[in-house]
Amino acid sequence: MSIGNYLMQRTLILLKPDCLENKIAGQVIARFESKGYEIIASKMLQLDDDLLREHYSHVADLPFFPEIAAFMSSRPVLALILEGEGVIQGIRDLLGPTDSNAAPAGTIRGDLGTDRMKNVVHASDSDESASAEISRFFKFEEIPS
Repeated sequence: MSIGNYLMQRTLILLKPDCLENKIAGQVIARFESKGYEIIASKMLQLDDDLLREHYSHVADLPFFPEIAAFMSSRPVLALILEGEGVIQGIRDLLGPTDSNAAPAGTIRGDLGTDRMKNVVHASDSDESASAEISRFFKFEEIPS
């Protein structure tokens, strides 16, 4: 749906194990909400090997994948679907670069992350990945129409 120069979009967010372990989920969600993005679905998930292998299929055969899988399954994550105008790029701008060490102050990863993997949040990077990731982590009946 088009609204002005922006599209009403949905994106998948995963608040990663470091976010929950460090008790900063509220701060992260507050930043999303302060930009006008709405949480339309949420749930806690314990990620298993099959789901991680599917989600990280682009790196599942690389030597560092076991480290990613161990980290992402070390405790439950909080999965969210956010909705808003231009939410995909807007969230990526709020997060900053993947590597928290390269993320500027004022971004979520720059302020709260510690490295490339412990970077607080996963977010979809396009309409296509958002659609695939939302359906990967949420059942059809869990997603508002």
